[in-house]
Amino acid sequence: MSNFLEFSDLISNESEFIPLLTEEDEEQMNTEQVPDSLPVLPLRNTVLFPGVVVPITVGRDKSIQLIKDSYNTGNKTIAVVAQKDVKIEEPEFDDLHKTGTQAYILKLLTMPDGNTTAIIQGKRRIKLEEMISNEPYYISTITPILEDRSQINDKNFKALLESVKDLSIQIIKLSPNLPSEAAFALKNIESPSFLVNFIASNLNIEVEEKQKLLKIDSIQVRTQNILSILTKELQMLELKNKIQSKVKTDLDKQQRDYILNQQLRTIQEELGDVPNDTEIKDLDEKAKTKKWSKEVADTFSKELKKLKRMNHQAAEFSIQLNYLETLIELPWNEYTKDKLDLNHAEKILNQDHYGMEKIKERIIEYLAVIRLKGDLKSPILCLVGPPGVGKTSLGKSIARALNRKYIRMSLGGLRDESELRGHRKTYIGALPGRIIQNLKKAKSANPVFVLDEIDKVSGNNISGDPQAALLEILDPEQNSNFHDNYLEVDFDLSKIMFVATANTLSTIHPALRDRMEIIDLSGYLLEEKIEIAKKHLVPKQLKEHGVKPKQISFTKKVLEKIIDDYTRESGVRGLEKNIAKVIRNRVKYLVTEADYNKSITREDIIDILGRARFQRDRDLNNDVAGVVTGLAWTQVGGEILFIESSLSKGKGQLSLTGNLGEVMKESATISFEYLKAHAARFNIDPELFQQFNPHIHIPEGATPKDGPSAGITMITALVSLFTQRKLKNNIAMTGEITLRGKVLPVGGIKEKILAAKRAKVKEILLSEANRKDIEEINEKYIEGLKFSYFDNMLELVDYALLKEKVKNPLDLSFVKNGK
Repeated sequence: MSNFLEFSDLISNESEFIPLLTEEDEEQMNTEQVPDSLPVLPLRNTVLFPGVVVPITVGRDKSIQLIKDSYNTGNKTIAVVAQKDVKIEEPEFDDLHKTGTQAYILKLLTMPDGNTTAIIQGKRRIKLEEMISNEPYYISTITPILEDRSQINDKNFKALLESVKDLSIQIIKLSPNLPSEAAFALKNIESPSFLVNFIASNLNIEVEEKQKLLKIDSIQVRTQNILSILTKELQMLELKNKIQSKVKTDLDKQQRDYILNQQLRTIQEELGDVPNDTEIKDLDEKAKTKKWSKEVADTFSKELKKLKRMNHQAAEFSIQLNYLETLIELPWNEYTKDKLDLNHAEKILNQDHYGMEKIKERIIEYLAVIRLKGDLKSPILCLVGPPGVGKTSLGKSIARALNRKYIRMSLGGLRDESELRGHRKTYIGALPGRIIQNLKKAKSANPVFVLDEIDKVSGNNISGDPQAALLEILDPEQNSNFHDNYLEVDFDLSKIMFVATANTLSTIHPALRDRMEIIDLSGYLLEEKIEIAKKHLVPKQLKEHGVKPKQISFTKKVLEKIIDDYTRESGVRGLEKNIAKVIRNRVKYLVTEADYNKSITREDIIDILGRARFQRDRDLNNDVAGVVTGLAWTQVGGEILFIESSLSKGKGQLSLTGNLGEVMKESATISFEYLKAHAARFNIDPELFQQFNPHIHIPEGATPKDGPSAGITMITALVSLFTQRKLKNNIAMTGEITLRGKVLPVGGIKEKILAAKRAKVKEILLSEANRKDIEEINEKYIEGLKFSYFDNMLELVDYALLKEKVKNPLDLSFVKNGK
């Protein structure tokens, strides 16, 4: 076994065995005769280079005998090679590298521990050829390897050599493990090849890398490789020293801060004021008044003890303190008392909002059950409706009616699950989720909690799935043990009345929808908007502008004009803005004390708001075949929709225009196919479908249109087109159809009725299944409208179309005659 002693040990302990070779010594060494065979000494951990002196400790029996035999016989010359695998204890001949060094044993020492150490010097590179004997140790034939020294006097090589020497000296200076004498030794080496071998021997690299250097014949190439290795080593040393220096500086600052803080603490103790002790004492006192469970109390006690043991200057101290302050400030089992007066609650709800009978009834029912039973899990409501109908403000009214605290949290654009569940307290800057933070502010565990815009929450993404986190929050069976990552203890959310708001259900996860009680808040009818304006919007805007009610007044006709001509919405936000603009105009006269009309007129509205922005009422007539009035629902309310159709010479190809969606296109296709299948029923010659191309168009092509509710309108228009029959006057219709001719129900009935009334429609044709929707509407709002219900498409078409033809009908009889 051979263990290589580090170069630094050699310098400090065996410096007398370092001959600094001159070029003459090297020349003499290279001209010495090389024997035909030599005993082979395997080295495990190093590579011997020519000219270099190294001490080795031999441990293998074969190696000890080889060293002693060679030294005692006086020959003292051996072949030294490195093992291919350092793990092999007894290497075979094939386990040895074939390129090695002829070496001379300078001295043999017996150490105090009994080990044998030999000081050897490399002479020249050799190659093992053939093993002669393996007992008592390996003996092999050898051949010398000549070095390429042709460029040794070249200027480039000399510059390269100087660079290697300079880098080596820099490394010695930077490395604490290398003595300064090593730099002295380098400076005094005259032989270029010995200098290169000496540095190569002491490089901090693996044995395999050193063996590769030994195999290189050209001294210039070997020097270039050494330069590359030294450059990397120097960079590593500089980086290491920089890191150590920074750590030392930081440590010195910490020690200084610690001493100063200890002195400050001593001064504060003398003055009787230790801030951190005061905070800990306050936490202890507050904990005695909390109504929390045993589990939370135990957690708080354990974490408080941990805080007391911490160094006040440690970064963890403030993290722990913030955690305990959050625990102590949360409303554990702290509830406001519900006001269970049903009449009072109903009065509050009616004061703040007009209409909305369903939601008001639901709140009153909830209060009634609590009054009877004494306890009930809070409902989780989801108010769905277009913008501006009062979904969010309704939450505040519910809180006022129940005498509860009110919290509103906007979920629009929420992408990170941690916003709801919080971060673990071990992270720097960690906070509880927004649910817990809002409860901490409210100081009540049973508020009315409005989750605004729940349909705008992002789904699964790189930051987690916020909708999945809401599943636990909004599940009455789970939210009694809500787990926030920051708290690490469960918090009871079951007493909170959650009220979610959304514009549409389509973007809400089905599992989340299932957990909520959906209450639809459709848009307001004209009459409802007028009442809301009179009872809520006008008084509110007068108060906000500092105007007394007797100074400005709005008549019903004026409000109706503002709604019809200047707003296009399901809610009342636009209406409120227009009312505010009218009031601001009159405030100008009040301030300047000029004369003005206190009662706003329709003419005043035109002067203040300008010309009408929207012209909703359209002329309805039945003079043209193939034109039928439909009813559509949009996010800003109901609209009337003209379905226009015409015929052109062709081969029966249906054309559709008007920016139609896929569903509406499918409705048109179904209508045309149904008509062709029942042509005889409508007295239509089937040959017409082979001779003409029907074209269906829906005006306002810039507006996208989709949905199935125009189905009955389209087939009625096509029948009228192919038969040239006249449509009943002042009628509109809405409903989906099937290939079997069934009339299916559609949604948005309330908004569609509003649109029909504005357009002076007298009768509306609907599916029989929509009868229930009409019955839910207050009768005074549908006064003057007639409703006809149908299950079958054939009956509806027969009812909608008159027997008489339109004025100037198309003459389609020439088809029959082959003209």
